[in-house]
Amino acid sequence: MTKSIDFYFDIISPYAYLAYKQLNSLENLKQIKFNYKPILLGGLHKLAGITAPAFNEFKMKNMKNDCNLISYKKNIKFQWNDKFPINSLKIMRGYLSVNEEKKDIYLETFFNAYWQDNIDLENIEVIKNLLKKIDVDTNKFFNDLEDIKIKEKLKEITNSAFEKEVFGAPTFIVNDKLFWGQDRLDYALEEYSTF
Repeated sequence: MTKSIDFYFDIISPYAYLAYKQLNSLENLKQIKFNYKPILLGGLHKLAGITAPAFNEFKMKNMKNDCNLISYKKNIKFQWNDKFPINSLKIMRGYLSVNEEKKDIYLETFFNAYWQDNIDLENIEVIKNLLKKIDVDTNKFFNDLEDIKIKEKLKEITNSAFEKEVFGAPTFIVNDKLFWGQDRLDYALEEYSTF
């Protein structure tokens, strides 16, 4: 078995963004291998019978405060997006559709656009402009979003996550052990070091 950590994420999750920023530097500093597993968080919540925090006033308020605190403590640039929550289906399918060598810059660009720059990622023209900045063919991109293989792949990863008892993002799985939340990244790293 190759030593790695599975990272389940959806761009819609502010906690996935905060985790991504932390693990991004870990990959470079410590040569830790993360397997990026894009999921559709809304679909996962539906499978798990969970109501998202975004639809509860008290949870939403606490989540905003919590994310601001974490970003401050971890020195991560962060701004709550005025358009939260959005339907992230296009963005998550898009991650699967772009060429392997573009995946890192795609994720960095879209995470930053949403959670640093307060950009509306449901606006097609905005998406096109971001894609042009990273040299991704916009026509091919939007055609690929309707490709049955891409659609099925996102469903498959989301369903597989549910079968592994993943119920939120971010989630890390290492050595068949599940760690949920950006604040459990250290525990996932400890587990990684033991096998």
